[in-house]
Parts: sequence; structure tokens; C-alpha cells
Amino acid sequence: MSIPHPVPDPLVEMIAERFQLLAEPMRIRILDQLRDAPMSVGALSGGLGTSQQNVSKHLGLLLRAGVVAREKQGTLARYRIADPSVFELCEQVCSLCWSARGSWG
Repeated sequence: MSIPHPVPDPLVEMIAERFQLLAEPMRIRILDQLRDAPMSVGALSGGLGTSQQNVSKHLGLLLRAGVVAREKQGTLARYRIADPSVFELCEQVCSLCWSARGSWG
């Protein structure tokens, strides 16, 4: 898919919203945790060392954007990656960062 030039305003807004969504480090950490398997809010908060309220807030934004999905299992809700293309974007950015810095430290 090629992006039209000039980029139409509605598409500019959509691109900016996606980058804004991923501009929060905690959301990237959450997505990284969900990469292997669906997880509950409690499991995510424990693994990330943050509150369930904080994880829930970020999951809500990711859910509304269609990046994650929620699956109910009885009284437990688990979240999973709904749009795996988000990792392609992250990998492209990581490659650029690696090229510019030469290390992760």
C-alpha cells in the first residue's frame, strides 16, 4: 500500500492518532507483555510493577483503538493483541533507533 501524496487530512489525523497512542511507554510495555499470550489486568499489573488502575486505563485506550481485544472467561477478562501490525511499526522504529544509537543501553 502506498500513501497518497499529498496525504489527505483525514489520513493525517489517523496516522497522528496511531503514533500518539503508541507514544506512551507503558502502552508499549503492555503490548510487549501481550505478545506471547492473553493476560488479565492483574497479571499485567504484577508483571509491569504498576497498579491495576493504570493498566486498565491504558488497556481501555488500546481497546478503543482496536489494537487489543478483550475476551471474557467467566468473571475474568483477558486481553490479547487484535492488530499484530502494531509490532511491525514498533520493529521499524526499533531498527531506526538501533541504527542511530548503535545500542539499547
